[in-house]
Amino acid sequence: MYDFIEGQIEKLTPAFAVLNCNGLGFHINISVYTFEKLKLLAKARLLVHQVISEDSHSLFGFFNEREREVFRHLISVSGVGANTARVLLSSLNEDTIINAIIRKDAALLQSVKGIGPKAAQRLILELHDKFGKFGQSVSLVQGATANAFDEALQALIALGFVRATAEKALLRVHKDQGDTATTESLVKDAFKYL
Repeated sequence: MYDFIEGQIEKLTPAFAVLNCNGLGFHINISVYTFEKLKLLAKARLLVHQVISEDSHSLFGFFNEREREVFRHLISVSGVGANTARVLLSSLNEDTIINAIIRKDAALLQSVKGIGPKAAQRLILELHDKFGKFGQSVSLVQGATANAFDEALQALIALGFVRATAEKALLRVHKDQGDTATTESLVKDAFKYL
């Protein structure tokens, strides 16, 4: 199983990227969100998820861990395939998807091509509780500091802390720091609660 692929960007479209990794070209399906992040880069590191079916082996790439995690939850729902999950992530960003599922907003989910009423209800039914945990940071941390919060969370997870524990500590720190929060200050102060 691949975790990430890093290399020169040989080709980039809103649907896929080709990364040259030491002379080996990887065709990686991406969302529009990831495409936007890669547009100005010559070299990239994409987190990947491999999908193996009877007639193909496909790689799906993500710019950050949160997007990959949401993708993995989406494809765990019966009837939602990898391409449908990618369309969802291209039409709505991961925070919007999480909030729509938490708020049980079937109409918003159905606004995405390929998501009918039954699929929207299945997504809400199967992912509501799982995304409830994600949603705490989404709803409480928005605006300019949301990016710093996300980066701090990824840093703490990389250091070996459990996501839920790290998120709880960061929420406490963010409450104190407010709009002045930076990634560095969030991580540093979060250690007090870990």
